[in-house]
Amino acid sequence: VQLQASGGGLVQTGGSLTLSCAASGWNFAVESMGWYRQAPGKHRDFVATITRTGSTNYADSVKGRFTVSRDNAKNTVYLQMNSLKPGDTAVYYCAAEIGTSSYYYSDEAKYDYWGQGTQVTVSS
Repeated sequence: VQLQASGGGLVQTGGSLTLSCAASGWNFAVESMGWYRQAPGKHRDFVATITRTGSTNYADSVKGRFTVSRDNAKNTVYLQMNSLKPGDTAVYYCAAEIGTSSYYYSDEAKYDYWGQGTQVTVSS
């Protein structure tokens, strides 16, 4: 079981990036897929999540700027990030929920598998 995140990089304020996260190594449906981020010296924060049926939730800090989407056939989740700010600088992690749970959508305990993270740096 593996989650491979990619697409991070260095971008100027106001720029855009798209992150991808492909899940592989299992043959059953992935329920929710989420994105979290961790800035240096800070705890990991929820960014966005999307269910298998396409329902989405976002952190207030990224609403209107980030869009999460997924391709169920490819078990891949995307995070389109627009109007990036220096405060968005962090390592971004993807996560996958296998099976359903009663955890709140932003609770890390909801997710069974985590990717290795991809660095996003926004310069001012």
